[in-house]
Amino acid sequence: MGENNIDKYKRIQQSHPCFGGHVNNAGRIHLPVSPGCNIACRFCDRVINDTEERPGVTSKVIKPEESIDILRKAIEICPDIKVAGIAGPGDTLATDYAIETFRLIKKEFPELIKCMSTNGLLLYDRAEELLEIGIDTLTVTVNAVDPAIEAKLNKYIIYKGVRYDGEDGASILIENQLKGIRRMAEAGTTIKVNTVLVPDINGDHIEEIAKAVAEAGASIYNIIPLIPQYELAGHRAPVCAEIDRARTIAGKYIDVFRHCQHCRADAVGVPGVSEYGDRIYQRRIESKETFSHG
Repeated sequence: MGENNIDKYKRIQQSHPCFGGHVNNAGRIHLPVSPGCNIACRFCDRVINDTEERPGVTSKVIKPEESIDILRKAIEICPDIKVAGIAGPGDTLATDYAIETFRLIKKEFPELIKCMSTNGLLLYDRAEELLEIGIDTLTVTVNAVDPAIEAKLNKYIIYKGVRYDGEDGASILIENQLKGIRRMAEAGTTIKVNTVLVPDINGDHIEEIAKAVAEAGASIYNIIPLIPQYELAGHRAPVCAEIDRARTIAGKYIDVFRHCQHCRADAVGVPGVSEYGDRIYQRRIESKETFSHG
């Protein structure tokens, strides 16, 4: 990481709650504009509801053109918002909606940090588009850098209209993730990597992941404990000692983030301090609606 990127990372830490922990009261809004996904994570259960506090959940999916009015309302209610993020509920690059939304934000709210989360399958392919719209921070979920391990966490991918199962899909995903991280980091984007920790699958693989993503140019690493659900419902979540051990190992190679709140795809406010999603998105849904992959 060059000197300029180090300085930028330090500035981001002061104004982005998902990169700087609880050092400030900076807020963020997640705009749920991306419904579709192109990989089939075995632990992912994307739903529409008002009750669950975890990634992949939203009370509704909005259109890009709705995002500006929603942003205005959110900033009026919570002036601490410094970050406009898109984190699903599907993958942000599987459709064009996130990029369209960020183009509008760049024009209407140039002062906001533009933050995007992705599984990274299309990150390298769409890197130039992201650089053109000025993405400031990027979170990429990398759960393994070994295809045999990744295949235990991800059933298949859909890449360029073709389905690739098991290790074939895992190999493509890992290659594209690392190439994409490298390209975006070289261009000056601040990158965080998330890893879902599944003790009996990738628990002994964290060191390899941390080393690989650090070498590719990521600035910070976030280890997320598994929420046992979907195909991994029978697997246990890591205990605190396992999470701490994984963070300590990763910390040999990369800065480690320790304040993740498992935010919804429609979160609004200051993490751990305030939450206004119910007011912004008028949450009223009582039933559980699920998404399909693809």
